[in-house]
Amino acid sequence: MKYLLSTLLLASMLIGMVGCGYKPSAKYSRNVVGERIYTSVVISAEDPENTVIIKDAIDVAIVGVFHASLSDKQHATTFLTLGISEPTYTPIQYNQDGFVIAYRATTRINILRETKDIQKRYSTQGTYDFSVVPNAVLTDQERFEAIKYSSAKAISAFIAKVAAEGSRAK
Repeated sequence: MKYLLSTLLLASMLIGMVGCGYKPSAKYSRNVVGERIYTSVVISAEDPENTVIIKDAIDVAIVGVFHASLSDKQHATTFLTLGISEPTYTPIQYNQDGFVIAYRATTRINILRETKDIQKRYSTQGTYDFSVVPNAVLTDQERFEAIKYSSAKAISAFIAKVAAEGSRAK
């Protein structure tokens, strides 16, 4: 009986989703960016380590969210060029002695999307809040993690913009 109820519930959910015209945002995004994507990142002279973090995050998003494949430059239908501005760290919490105990890292990413017909620019921003030991200097590990997570949020914002663009195009 329990198996029958769970099967009926699953079937009714699937019928409801198909009947209402639901499409995942990845489908709309893929309509905008295409199936084969080439990515490049402008290397920051001040902070080249961050460039690698951004490149990895966008490549993971392309495969995981867009359900598209990374391609070499010759076979790509879409080219994404990413540039990162210098990350900022803003104190957001102090202890009773006045020492900073939490920061907000903000990462801004500028993205140029090029196809054979269109060239469009996007600007996104991501933030990440993290705590630190009072009166301590930010370690490289804390800095890299903050940039990694704030960059992932900025890339998620880019994906949302592209998905919205794809849904409007229909």
